[in-house]
Amino acid sequence: MNTELLQKKLDVNGFKYPEAFLKAIELNLLDFDLWYIMDEDRVLNRIKGLRERYPNRKLIPFARRDDNDDIACFEVGKGEKVQIIHDFASLGYEQQKEYEDFWQWLENAIHEMIRYNKQD
Repeated sequence: MNTELLQKKLDVNGFKYPEAFLKAIELNLLDFDLWYIMDEDRVLNRIKGLRERYPNRKLIPFARRDDNDDIACFEVGKGEKVQIIHDFASLGYEQQKEYEDFWQWLENAIHEMIRYNKQD
């Protein structure tokens, strides 16, 4: 994923991908079984829908959960925090969780992957 090019295509003033996210991409940390980092086409498609469904928020999606409609997003104006959005929920009911930063989200995604695979 070329994050520089994607960032230009997003054309969102005031948004820059956090260094932690860029490091994970550089290390090719993309798939955590339940969660996966979306490719450029999916990000651009999903951001269009998010703008329509949640017009008062400037969400930048980066990961999707396979077993439900949850997506992980950065939000313009909220620093490096990660928002878990239950996409397609009614306006005002979309917010599921917030993480302090990408690393905290990633740690949780890995723990969820471990718990999920221990059940098999």
